[in-house]
Amino acid sequence: MRSIGVNELTYIVLALRWTLLLSLLALAGGGAFGALLTGLGLSRRPFVRRCQMLFVQFVQGTPLLILLLIAYFGLSAAGFDIGALLSSALALTLYAGSYFSTIWLAAIRAVPPGQWEGASALGLTRMLRMRLVILPQALSSALAPSCGFVVQVIKNTSLASIVGFIELTRAGQIVSNATFQPLLAFSAVAAAYFVMCLPFTLLSEWLEQRQARSH
Repeated sequence: MRSIGVNELTYIVLALRWTLLLSLLALAGGGAFGALLTGLGLSRRPFVRRCQMLFVQFVQGTPLLILLLIAYFGLSAAGFDIGALLSSALALTLYAGSYFSTIWLAAIRAVPPGQWEGASALGLTRMLRMRLVILPQALSSALAPSCGFVVQVIKNTSLASIVGFIELTRAGQIVSNATFQPLLAFSAVAAAYFVMCLPFTLLSEWLEQRQARSH
């Protein structure tokens, strides 16, 4: 049995950068896609809103692992071999975007009707009403759950190990297989996830407390 030494720990730490990169890609893509879905959810056309709702329900009702397998193996079979990193980022983008849109739509719809009516009485266009009156109020209630969901995205990057992408979890598996010390290997991985997620957890809790005090 080989002990876990500096080389093994260094290997895990270096894999951390790929987890961070995948998280950034997923959050950037998910944020942009979530904004698009939010806009579609606010459309005046019932057909567009229904299509948006069905898409979001499909993504949220499908296990993320299945989305990842479709993105990796399905696209490859269709002739689009984009690699493990991009296929994982694509699946996480769909996943994050659907949940971000749910959070943001709920925050927008929670704005009191009087605010909409008051902005309309001022003669503001729909776009100006959203930008100047509605979104600033919705932002305060959307920040905490959005930060909390960032933690879920970071943790779910571990599923990319299924398609062979060597991020933090996959690195832990490799070290565990090489040393036959899964407890130590995965404890190091767990500690790394904890360090990454803790700031967002604390920020989410602080935002929730601040919002509660403001009410």
